[in-house]
Amino acid sequence: MKPSRHDPDGLNRRQFLKTSTALAGTVLLSPWALAEGGAAAGPTVTRTATDQVTLGKTGIKLSRLGFGTGSDNGYIQTADGRSAFTSLIHYAYDRGITYLDTAQAYQTFDWIADAIKGLPREKLFIQSKVDGRPQDVLAVIDHHRKTFDTDYVDSLLVHCMTRGDWTDAWKRVMDGFNEAQERKWIRAKGVSCHSLPALRAAVTSDWSEVHLVRVNPQGAYTDGEDGSWGRRQHDIGPVMQQIKIMHAKGRGVIGMKICGNGTFTSPADREKSIRFAMSQPEIDAVVIGFKNRQEIDEAIERINRALKAV
Repeated sequence: MKPSRHDPDGLNRRQFLKTSTALAGTVLLSPWALAEGGAAAGPTVTRTATDQVTLGKTGIKLSRLGFGTGSDNGYIQTADGRSAFTSLIHYAYDRGITYLDTAQAYQTFDWIADAIKGLPREKLFIQSKVDGRPQDVLAVIDHHRKTFDTDYVDSLLVHCMTRGDWTDAWKRVMDGFNEAQERKWIRAKGVSCHSLPALRAAVTSDWSEVHLVRVNPQGAYTDGEDGSWGRRQHDIGPVMQQIKIMHAKGRGVIGMKICGNGTFTSPADREKSIRFAMSQPEIDAVVIGFKNRQEIDEAIERINRALKAV
C-alpha cells in the first residue's frame, strides 16, 4: 500500500534518497567509523622492499632496500670484474633499488660512475663515507663528487666511529661537512658507528642527520661497549634503544649488517633478521651487500613477505 504524503513514517522516493545520502555522509564523517577501520579508512597500502621512503626529516627519498657495495670492503662485489658489477647495479635498479651505498675505502668506490651511467641521477640515492681525518676535508668531499661524476652526494657519512669522544676529535671534519652542505655538494650528513659509546655520542650530537647502524636480532657484528671487532656478538637491546631516540629526534635511520656481515649462511637466520628489521618502525631503510642477482631477488622476496606480516 502506498504511504500517505502526510504519514510521518512514510517516505517518498526523493525523501528516501536524500535521507540515505545524509546518513552515508554521517558514517563517512564519524570518528568511530574511522577508528573501527570501516570503509572510510580507505584501501590497505601494501608496503614493499622497493618503496620510496623518506629518510627521517631530511625529506630525501630512497628505496627501502639498498645495495651495499662494501662486502669484504668491496672485494666481493669487484671479484667478477667491472662489467659484471655494472650489470648487477642496473639489474638492482630495474628491480626498483635506487639506493647505492659505498665508501672511500671500498674497492667499488672508483667503479660507481660507470655503474650508474645511463641511470637517471635524480632517481638515485648515493650514500658514501669519508675515512679518517683528512687534512683538506672539502677536497676529499669534492673528490667524491668527481669520482662519481655527479654534482652532489645524497648522503655523506663520517665512517666507522668507535670513540665516545668522536664528536670532539672529528669536529674539524664535521665543520667541513657543514660547509660542503652549504655549497650543496652533499644533501645530508651523518655517521656510521662501530661501538655503543660512539653511537650514543652520535645520538646526543645535533650534527648528525643520518645514522647507519648495525642491526640484527642475533647481535652479530653489532655495537658493543668496547668497540672491538674481535668480539662479534652483542646484545642488540642497547642499540635499539638508541635507534628509538634517533627516530624521535627526526634522524634518518638505515640498518646495516642485516645478514651478519655475510655470516648468515642459513636461510632461517636471514629470514629472522629481515623480519626483525622490517618490524621496527624507527628504521627507515636497510642496506645489504649483494654479489649476484639471486641474492637481490631473495632479499626483495623476504622483505616483501616480512612487511606483509607486520
